Amino acid sequence: MPMTVPMPPGLRVPRGTLMIQGTTSDAGKSTLVAALCRLARHAGARVAPFKPQNMALNSAVTVDGGEIGRAQALQAVAAGIDAHTDLNPVLLKPTSDCGAQVIVHGRVRMNLDARAYHDYKPVAREAVLASYARLRERYDTIFVEGAGSPAEINLRQGDIANMGFAEAVDCPVVLVADIDRGGVFAHLVGTLACLSESERARVQGFVINRFRGDVSLLQPGLDWLEAQTGKPVLGVLPYLHGLTLDAEDMLPRDLHRRAQTKGGAVLRVVVPVLPHISNHTDFDALRAHPQVEFSYVRGGSPLPAADLVILPGSKNVRSDLAWLREQGWGEALRRHLRYGGRVIGICGGMQMLGREIADPHGVEGVPGADEGLGWLDFATTLTREKTLVNVRGSLALPGAAAVSGYEIHMGVTEGAALETPALLLDTAEGGQRPDGALSADGQILATYVHGLFDTPGACQALLAWAGLARVEAVDYAALREASLDRLADTLAGHLDLARLMAAIR
Repeated sequence: MPMTVPMPPGLRVPRGTLMIQGTTSDAGKSTLVAALCRLARHAGARVAPFKPQNMALNSAVTVDGGEIGRAQALQAVAAGIDAHTDLNPVLLKPTSDCGAQVIVHGRVRMNLDARAYHDYKPVAREAVLASYARLRERYDTIFVEGAGSPAEINLRQGDIANMGFAEAVDCPVVLVADIDRGGVFAHLVGTLACLSESERARVQGFVINRFRGDVSLLQPGLDWLEAQTGKPVLGVLPYLHGLTLDAEDMLPRDLHRRAQTKGGAVLRVVVPVLPHISNHTDFDALRAHPQVEFSYVRGGSPLPAADLVILPGSKNVRSDLAWLREQGWGEALRRHLRYGGRVIGICGGMQMLGREIADPHGVEGVPGADEGLGWLDFATTLTREKTLVNVRGSLALPGAAAVSGYEIHMGVTEGAALETPALLLDTAEGGQRPDGALSADGQILATYVHGLFDTPGACQALLAWAGLARVEAVDYAALREASLDRLADTLAGHLDLARLMAAIR
């Protein structure tokens, strides 16, 4: 799709690096980097995104067979390049409130608690700098995304995610703040106050994100901010509704999305929000579908009436299954099936549907085994090795719709239910291999494949299987591309791009 607002005439994207840091988590760093990558791409630059360290449970499989944060995969799409492990050399996937799986250059290294990871940071730093050096050799321009906030004083020692990285590679910084949260001027001034003199000098200016209303009414505050800090406001970005973009980690602010169809058939879809829910980007295509009424349901609430309940991926399957039962949702799902409802289990959700989940090596916590929900005749053993693979194939449903996605899991599943697979996946040898299971009564579908609904034909087939009549086709990839171009258009119309590009070095 061509951009409606081109880069200003004569403005070029210089070689070099610019880092986008935020005053808070979810300030808009990921989307700003994605938009800058798309703008630079349209201007003809060889551009790459980079995030030194990411903590997220939404991830993607790269072209080199590793794992990176989902936001960097989206930014790679914006830049028009393949997602590679160098785009996010350190990924932390929380397994508990104080521990995480440590992934370096796309591969699992170990599980560490917060204090042990702090001691590991010198090793992680070397991985970060090696990846950055390789990207500098391959690309003209790199837009770097920070993590959280650079004002987190307790994390400053050995920092590789924010100013520690910027100081190491000597790159300039732009600070973005979310005005929709409130307190935007305090966020920006307070962040600068927490930085060292050399770090403050790196900050080239501010971007204020998610503004609603008449920007002229904000101008006195902008004038004060510039006078107080000596830093320019590079732009005020409006709040953009209806973007279709992969989330870095956080669930959408609006957990319930009504169907957009005017009259006609509607399918009610519910996803329980497990404590360690992972890859909830699996459901972005469903949230974008006009015939789907979609709800995330948090603990403490009953599961509402639904046509389809989807058990999502989990970073701690045994713990999340126990929690699900504590909520009374196991019995609620049993009732749902008894009255003819459909259930899909994806990855960890698939494992929960079987007879047993065993963790003999303590991959996700204390070694042991737990009884599964028992609705499919298979058992899962968690393994130390993680499966990471992009896949293509077809659904084992009427019409054999094409499907593409990826597998990210630490487990081997075996049992009789797998003899009736849910998918048939292409192999390198030209054949097909089975994946997942379909229950004998046709009510339960289980698969290891993430991205199940992203392919238009597969989404149509799955919604029809779940009971939706006359399913419309929705091209999620096209919606995402349109959203990226809309973001880039917004930047071109609301940022001082000449000043921002001049900051790159």
